[in-house]
Amino acid sequence: MTNRLCHIEIDEKGLARPTPEIEQERKVAIFDLLEDNRFGLPAREDRAVPEGPYRLHLAIREGRLVFDIAQEAGDKVGEFHLSLGPFRQVVKDYFQICESYFEAVKRLPPSQIEAIDMARRGIHNEGARVLQERLEGKAEVDTDTARRLFTLICVLHWG
Repeated sequence: MTNRLCHIEIDEKGLARPTPEIEQERKVAIFDLLEDNRFGLPAREDRAVPEGPYRLHLAIREGRLVFDIAQEAGDKVGEFHLSLGPFRQVVKDYFQICESYFEAVKRLPPSQIEAIDMARRGIHNEGARVLQERLEGKAEVDTDTARRLFTLICVLHWG
């Protein structure tokens, strides 16, 4: 299948050193994304859609989220920048609930951990929805891919 990501790189220049939990979230998100994702570029009026699979380089530059996209062989096919504003609150909420979750795992019974995890998944879904809205007309992703990309956006926000 060509509408997929085959490589993901995160630009860590200027980022705070992640906690072990954040680093683990990043590794899992990248692994899961590479195992199964849907990522395509929409047709444009005057141009053919460059063939995938695609390499994605994610970065934050000048306060904007940058998606730098190339074909598998490395030929650049596009770059787009998204404002971080629409993500700020949901990322903040996600970090707070993750912190609660990591603490709960250490000391609370399974029923309470499960309740926090349900809330965490809800916020994660909200982040994925915001990302899908922001990608409208730029890239086509399914919900699972948006969820995992949202995790990576959170990693970029860390610190």
